[in-house]
Amino acid sequence: MLKKGLLVFSMLALLMGFSPAKAEAKGTVTITYVEWDCAVASTYVVQAVLQEKLGYKAEVLPVSGAAMWQAIATGDADAMVTAWLPVTHAGYYEQLEGQVENLGPLAHGAKIGLVVPDYVTISSIDEMNANADKFRGRIVGIDPGAGIMSRTEEAIDEYNLTNIELVEGSGATMAAALQDAIQNKEWVAVTGWSPHWKFGRWSLKYLDDPKGIYGEEEYIGTIVRHGLKDDMPEVYAFLDNFNWTQEQMAQVMVMNQERGSDPYESAKRFIEENPELVNEWLGS
Repeated sequence: MLKKGLLVFSMLALLMGFSPAKAEAKGTVTITYVEWDCAVASTYVVQAVLQEKLGYKAEVLPVSGAAMWQAIATGDADAMVTAWLPVTHAGYYEQLEGQVENLGPLAHGAKIGLVVPDYVTISSIDEMNANADKFRGRIVGIDPGAGIMSRTEEAIDEYNLTNIELVEGSGATMAAALQDAIQNKEWVAVTGWSPHWKFGRWSLKYLDDPKGIYGEEEYIGTIVRHGLKDDMPEVYAFLDNFNWTQEQMAQVMVMNQERGSDPYESAKRFIEENPELVNEWLGS
């Protein structure tokens, strides 16, 4: 039964144009990422291009923010396409700068901060403490290893938000808390970033940050391990060329919000619908 199953799989793979032996011969590329919506979009598009267009086997590995950076530094992973710089991941980058290679921006205009529904009547973080009861005394966060979480802890301290606590969670729980509050027309503050699909679904705003805790405009960058250029020059060249706009990234994020969606299938759909962009990435 097992042999028959393997034979059927091999036949289907060949019919679909994918050769496991060929991919194995070219090598395996490991992409590490944190399960943020923008990171999922970029990571799976990279995986799809590596497998569908370049013929590599590409593995994607979801981890925490700290583990993502460490995996590149140790060579346990080859690359990531979700470094938020110069602020959000500053601590990781400064610690490991000599152990990783920064290929530069893949998307510009990124931003982090505290996000609220637009019906919330305050406009600045320094107004939160006086309205703590309306926010139920909390800021809804994401995973504890994320750079935006450490920035938010700093903001709570710098703005003296003694009546506010940061609640750990995930991207999904943050979005669920936002949705529930909006449905009930309640106040809520979440750790937010753009690009993110939530800005297309709801009317939201960033609270002003007069102390500059969250920094100004950021970029999302590609980080690779040392030696990738020599070991896999074709992969390195593609990753070095990989860049897209927030609007293009949002297309994939919206696909991933569709009922029954699969991030790899969304990525395949995007690269098939945008052949000229993919050709630019591949230098062809």
